[in-house]
Amino acid sequence: MQNYERKTPQDLNCGITVYMKIMGGKWKPCIIDLIHRGCHRPSEMHRQLPEATPRVIDIQLRELEVYGIVCKELQPGFPLRSDYYLTPLGESLLPVISLIDKWGATNADHVQQVTANLNAYTE
Repeated sequence: MQNYERKTPQDLNCGITVYMKIMGGKWKPCIIDLIHRGCHRPSEMHRQLPEATPRVIDIQLRELEVYGIVCKELQPGFPLRSDYYLTPLGESLLPVISLIDKWGATNADHVQQVTANLNAYTE
């Protein structure tokens, strides 16, 4: 993980700031959902999330591991294989991710309509 020195301090007493610090990556909720659904290998995640580059998925998995959301288990054999699993802390995010998924499904039509209007406007 690259070290970046912030010019303004973060308020880690704010729950939303803490959540965003850990889950701020674009694909992290999707990665956690995939692991929960039984997709444990990075190569499987790459296939399930073709919009995300393998490098981005790998970086976000590493960040989730640093924060204790997932743990990595190395599997013996050649080539060496790594599987990812949710920790209890990671499992505690599942209700939040479920609510996000439900909200997105409920509002998908609206977002599709706005997106279509924006695309028509910019063309």
